[in-house]
Amino acid sequence: MSEFVKVTEEPSKYRHLEEMSINDLLVNINREDKSVPYAVEKAIPQIRKLVEVISDKMLAGGRLFYIGAGTSGRLAVVDASECPPTYGVPYGLVVAIIAGGDDAITRAVEKAEDSFEQGWLDLQQHQLNDKDVVIGIAASGTTPYVIGALKMCRQRGIVTGCITNNPGSPLATEADHPIEVEVGPEFVTGSTRMKSGTSQKLILNMISTTVMIQLGRVEDNKMVNMQLTNEKLIDRGTRMIMDKLGLMDYDKAKALLLKYGSVKKAVESSR
Repeated sequence: MSEFVKVTEEPSKYRHLEEMSINDLLVNINREDKSVPYAVEKAIPQIRKLVEVISDKMLAGGRLFYIGAGTSGRLAVVDASECPPTYGVPYGLVVAIIAGGDDAITRAVEKAEDSFEQGWLDLQQHQLNDKDVVIGIAASGTTPYVIGALKMCRQRGIVTGCITNNPGSPLATEADHPIEVEVGPEFVTGSTRMKSGTSQKLILNMISTTVMIQLGRVEDNKMVNMQLTNEKLIDRGTRMIMDKLGLMDYDKAKALLLKYGSVKKAVESSR
Protein backbone atom coordinates (compact mmCIF):
# COMPACT_ATOMS: atom_id res chain seq x y z
CA MET A 1 0.00 0.00 0.00
CA SER A 2 1.38 3.41 -0.97
CA GLU A 3 2.06 5.89 1.82
CA PHE A 4 -0.69 8.47 2.37
CA VAL A 5 0.56 11.93 1.37
CA LYS A 6 -1.31 15.16 2.08
CA VAL A 7 -1.10 16.90 -1.25
CA THR A 8 -3.06 19.77 0.26
CA GLU A 9 -0.16 20.49 2.62
CA GLU A 10 2.60 20.46 0.02
CA PRO A 11 4.45 23.76 -0.57
CA SER A 12 2.96 26.24 -3.01
CA LYS A 13 4.50 26.35 -6.48
CA TYR A 14 4.89 30.08 -5.96
CA ARG A 15 7.51 31.75 -3.77
CA HIS A 16 7.88 35.17 -2.13
CA LEU A 17 4.22 36.12 -2.55
CA GLU A 18 4.78 39.29 -0.55
CA GLU A 19 7.09 40.53 -3.32
CA MET A 20 4.54 40.05 -6.12
CA SER A 21 2.58 42.95 -7.57
CA ILE A 22 -1.16 42.98 -6.99
CA ASN A 23 -1.70 42.13 -10.65
CA ASP A 24 0.67 39.16 -10.48
CA LEU A 25 -1.04 37.87 -7.34
CA LEU A 26 -4.43 38.04 -9.00
CA VAL A 27 -3.22 36.45 -12.25
CA ASN A 28 -1.49 33.60 -10.43
CA ILE A 29 -4.44 32.88 -8.13
CA ASN A 30 -6.71 32.83 -11.18
CA ARG A 31 -4.30 30.54 -13.01
CA GLU A 32 -4.49 28.05 -10.15
CA ASP A 33 -8.29 28.36 -9.92
CA LYS A 34 -8.65 27.46 -13.60
CA SER A 35 -7.31 23.99 -12.86
CA VAL A 36 -10.08 23.14 -10.38
CA PRO A 37 -12.94 22.29 -12.79
CA TYR A 38 -10.66 19.90 -14.67
CA ALA A 39 -9.83 18.10 -11.43
CA VAL A 40 -13.55 17.88 -10.62
CA GLU A 41 -14.27 16.54 -14.12
CA LYS A 42 -12.05 13.53 -13.43
CA ALA A 43 -14.22 12.68 -10.42
CA ILE A 44 -17.58 12.75 -12.26
CA PRO A 45 -17.85 8.92 -12.25
CA GLN A 46 -17.49 8.97 -8.45
CA ILE A 47 -19.97 11.83 -8.13
CA ARG A 48 -22.47 10.04 -10.38
CA LYS A 49 -22.48 6.90 -8.26
CA LEU A 50 -23.12 8.89 -5.09
CA VAL A 51 -25.87 10.98 -6.69
CA GLU A 52 -27.62 7.82 -7.90
CA VAL A 53 -27.69 6.45 -4.36
CA ILE A 54 -28.83 9.75 -2.82
CA SER A 55 -31.65 10.09 -5.37
CA ASP A 56 -32.89 6.55 -4.71
CA LYS A 57 -32.76 7.04 -0.94
CA MET A 58 -34.53 10.41 -1.01
CA LEU A 59 -37.24 9.15 -3.35
CA ALA A 60 -37.83 6.46 -0.71
CA GLY A 61 -38.25 9.09 2.00
CA GLY A 62 -34.65 9.58 3.12
CA ARG A 63 -32.65 12.70 3.85
CA LEU A 64 -29.23 14.03 2.86
CA PHE A 65 -26.74 15.05 5.54
CA TYR A 66 -23.47 16.91 5.11
CA ILE A 67 -20.96 16.96 7.95
CA GLY A 68 -17.70 18.91 8.03
CA ALA A 69 -15.46 21.28 9.94
CA GLY A 70 -14.11 24.73 9.16
CA THR A 71 -14.36 25.77 5.52
CA SER A 72 -15.81 22.40 4.52
CA GLY A 73 -18.56 22.71 7.11
CA ARG A 74 -19.36 26.27 6.07
CA LEU A 75 -19.67 25.28 2.42
CA ALA A 76 -22.00 22.47 3.49
CA VAL A 77 -24.15 24.97 5.40
CA VAL A 78 -24.40 27.20 2.32
CA ASP A 79 -25.51 24.34 0.07
CA ALA A 80 -28.04 22.86 2.50
CA SER A 81 -29.54 26.21 3.46
CA GLU A 82 -30.18 27.14 -0.17
CA CYS A 83 -32.16 24.00 -1.07
CA PRO A 84 -35.50 25.01 0.53
CA PRO A 85 -35.75 28.50 -1.04
CA THR A 86 -34.44 27.35 -4.41
CA TYR A 87 -36.42 24.13 -4.78
CA GLY A 88 -39.28 24.48 -2.31
CA VAL A 89 -38.28 21.41 -0.30
CA PRO A 90 -38.85 21.39 3.45
CA TYR A 91 -36.11 22.39 5.86
CA GLY A 92 -34.64 19.21 7.26
CA LEU A 93 -34.53 17.35 3.95
CA VAL A 94 -30.94 18.49 3.32
CA VAL A 95 -29.08 19.09 6.58
CA ALA A 96 -25.59 20.48 7.20
CA ILE A 97 -23.75 19.81 10.45
CA ILE A 98 -20.60 21.76 11.25
CA ALA A 99 -18.11 20.99 14.02
CA GLY A 100 -18.61 23.50 16.80
CA GLY A 101 -22.24 24.20 15.92
CA ASP A 102 -23.70 27.43 14.58
CA ASP A 103 -20.98 29.55 16.22
CA ALA A 104 -18.45 27.89 13.90
CA ILE A 105 -20.19 29.28 10.82
CA THR A 106 -18.72 32.74 11.40
CA ARG A 107 -15.71 32.06 13.61
CA ALA A 108 -13.30 29.24 14.34
CA VAL A 109 -14.21 27.09 17.33
CA GLU A 110 -11.03 25.81 18.97
CA LYS A 111 -10.43 22.05 18.64
CA ALA A 112 -14.03 21.39 17.54
CA GLU A 113 -12.84 19.14 14.72
CA ASP A 114 -10.55 17.04 16.90
CA SER A 115 -13.20 14.91 18.61
CA PHE A 116 -13.67 11.49 17.05
CA GLU A 117 -16.98 11.00 18.90
CA GLN A 118 -18.69 14.39 18.59
CA GLY A 119 -19.63 14.13 14.90
CA TRP A 120 -21.76 11.05 15.53
CA LEU A 121 -23.29 12.65 18.64
CA ASP A 122 -24.29 15.67 16.55
CA LEU A 123 -25.79 13.44 13.85
CA GLN A 124 -27.78 11.51 16.45
CA GLN A 125 -29.75 14.66 17.23
CA HIS A 126 -31.52 14.08 13.90
CA GLN A 127 -32.60 10.47 14.48
CA LEU A 128 -30.75 9.02 11.47
CA ASN A 129 -32.07 5.88 9.80
CA ASP A 130 -31.04 3.62 6.94
CA LYS A 131 -32.94 5.73 4.38
CA ASP A 132 -30.56 8.62 4.97
CA VAL A 133 -27.20 9.38 3.31
CA VAL A 134 -24.33 11.11 5.12
CA ILE A 135 -21.54 12.89 3.22
CA GLY A 136 -18.39 13.80 5.13
CA ILE A 137 -16.44 16.76 3.77
CA ALA A 138 -12.78 17.39 4.63
CA ALA A 139 -10.04 18.67 2.35
CA SER A 140 -7.35 16.84 4.33
CA GLY A 141 -9.31 13.61 4.65
CA THR A 142 -8.00 13.31 8.21
CA THR A 143 -10.50 15.32 10.30
CA PRO A 144 -11.42 13.15 13.34
CA TYR A 145 -14.87 14.76 13.74
CA VAL A 146 -15.85 13.71 10.21
CA ILE A 147 -14.09 10.33 10.12
CA GLY A 148 -15.68 9.26 13.40
CA ALA A 149 -19.14 10.23 12.19
CA LEU A 150 -18.83 8.22 8.97
CA LYS A 151 -17.38 5.22 10.79
CA MET A 152 -20.37 5.09 13.14
CA CYS A 153 -22.80 5.53 10.24
CA ARG A 154 -21.33 2.59 8.35
CA GLN A 155 -21.52 0.40 11.43
CA ARG A 156 -25.27 1.10 11.49
CA GLY A 157 -25.93 0.49 7.81
CA ILE A 158 -26.27 4.16 6.85
CA VAL A 159 -24.85 4.94 3.39
CA THR A 160 -21.85 7.23 3.48
CA GLY A 161 -20.04 9.39 0.95
CA CYS A 162 -17.20 11.87 1.23
CA ILE A 163 -15.57 14.78 -0.55
CA THR A 164 -11.83 15.11 0.03
CA ASN A 165 -8.81 16.55 -1.73
CA ASN A 166 -6.19 13.99 -0.72
CA PRO A 167 -6.42 10.62 -2.47
CA GLY A 168 -6.22 7.52 -0.30
CA SER A 169 -7.17 9.36 2.88
CA PRO A 170 -8.52 7.82 6.11
CA LEU A 171 -11.83 9.57 5.40
CA ALA A 172 -12.18 7.88 2.01
CA THR A 173 -11.73 4.46 3.61
CA GLU A 174 -14.82 5.13 5.76
CA ALA A 175 -16.98 6.18 2.81
CA ASP A 176 -19.07 3.80 0.71
CA HIS A 177 -18.85 6.35 -2.09
CA PRO A 178 -15.69 8.48 -1.84
CA ILE A 179 -15.18 11.49 -4.07
CA GLU A 180 -11.47 12.34 -4.25
CA VAL A 181 -10.46 15.48 -6.11
CA GLU A 182 -6.76 16.28 -6.22
CA VAL A 183 -6.34 19.98 -6.94
CA GLY A 184 -2.67 20.08 -5.92
CA PRO A 185 -0.85 22.44 -3.56
CA GLU A 186 -2.62 25.69 -2.68
CA PHE A 187 -1.41 29.12 -3.80
CA VAL A 188 -0.82 29.95 -0.15
CA THR A 189 0.62 26.74 1.30
CA GLY A 190 -2.02 24.77 3.18
CA SER A 191 -4.81 27.32 2.66
CA THR A 192 -7.48 24.80 1.66
CA ARG A 193 -10.21 27.45 1.61
CA MET A 194 -8.84 28.23 -1.87
CA LYS A 195 -8.67 25.50 -4.56
CA SER A 196 -9.83 22.70 -2.28
CA GLY A 197 -12.77 24.74 -1.06
CA THR A 198 -13.65 25.76 -4.61
CA SER A 199 -13.71 22.12 -5.69
CA GLN A 200 -15.98 21.24 -2.77
CA LYS A 201 -18.39 24.03 -3.66
CA LEU A 202 -18.54 22.87 -7.28
CA ILE A 203 -19.23 19.28 -6.23
CA LEU A 204 -21.89 20.29 -3.72
CA ASN A 205 -23.57 22.32 -6.49
CA MET A 206 -23.49 19.26 -8.73
CA ILE A 207 -24.85 16.90 -6.09
CA SER A 208 -27.73 19.00 -4.76
CA THR A 209 -28.80 20.35 -8.15
CA THR A 210 -28.81 16.94 -9.82
CA VAL A 211 -30.62 15.33 -6.89
CA MET A 212 -33.29 18.04 -6.86
CA ILE A 213 -33.86 17.55 -10.58
CA GLN A 214 -34.24 13.82 -9.97
CA LEU A 215 -36.81 14.61 -7.28
CA GLY A 216 -38.88 16.57 -9.79
CA ARG A 217 -38.15 20.01 -8.34
CA VAL A 218 -37.19 21.48 -11.73
CA GLU A 219 -39.23 21.60 -14.94
CA ASP A 220 -37.46 22.34 -18.24
CA ASN A 221 -34.73 24.59 -16.83
CA LYS A 222 -36.88 26.47 -14.31
CA MET A 223 -37.06 26.52 -10.52
CA VAL A 224 -40.82 26.01 -10.52
CA ASN A 225 -40.97 25.24 -6.78
CA MET A 226 -38.87 28.13 -5.48
CA GLN A 227 -40.08 29.98 -2.40
CA LEU A 228 -41.41 33.48 -3.01
CA THR A 229 -39.22 35.18 -0.43
CA ASN A 230 -38.60 38.51 -2.20
CA GLU A 231 -39.78 40.68 -5.09
CA LYS A 232 -37.06 39.43 -7.43
CA LEU A 233 -38.27 35.86 -7.08
CA ILE A 234 -41.92 36.88 -7.39
CA ASP A 235 -41.09 38.71 -10.62
CA ARG A 236 -39.14 35.70 -11.92
CA GLY A 237 -42.01 33.36 -11.06
CA THR A 238 -44.55 35.67 -12.69
CA ARG A 239 -42.61 35.67 -15.94
CA MET A 240 -42.30 31.87 -15.82
CA ILE A 241 -46.09 31.62 -15.58
CA MET A 242 -46.55 34.06 -18.45
CA ASP A 243 -44.22 31.95 -20.55
CA LYS A 244 -45.74 28.58 -19.63
CA LEU A 245 -49.38 29.68 -20.02
CA GLY A 246 -48.87 32.09 -22.89
CA LEU A 247 -50.26 34.98 -20.83
CA MET A 248 -49.64 38.56 -21.85
CA ASP A 249 -51.09 40.04 -18.64
CA TYR A 250 -48.33 40.40 -16.02
CA ASP A 251 -50.72 41.26 -13.20
CA LYS A 252 -52.92 38.22 -13.89
CA ALA A 253 -49.88 35.93 -13.87
CA LYS A 254 -48.62 37.49 -10.64
CA ALA A 255 -52.04 37.04 -9.02
CA LEU A 256 -51.99 33.36 -9.95
CA LEU A 257 -48.51 32.96 -8.49
CA LEU A 258 -49.41 34.62 -5.20
CA LYS A 259 -52.66 32.66 -4.94
CA TYR A 260 -51.08 29.23 -5.40
CA GLY A 261 -47.64 29.91 -3.90
CA SER A 262 -45.48 28.37 -6.61
CA VAL A 263 -45.08 28.38 -10.37
CA LYS A 264 -45.79 24.66 -10.54
CA LYS A 265 -49.09 24.85 -8.64
CA ALA A 266 -50.22 27.99 -10.48
CA VAL A 267 -49.61 26.39 -13.88
CA GLU A 268 -51.25 23.10 -12.91
CA SER A 269 -54.36 24.92 -11.66
CA SER A 270 -54.76 26.73 -14.99
CA ARG A 271 -54.52 23.74 -17.29
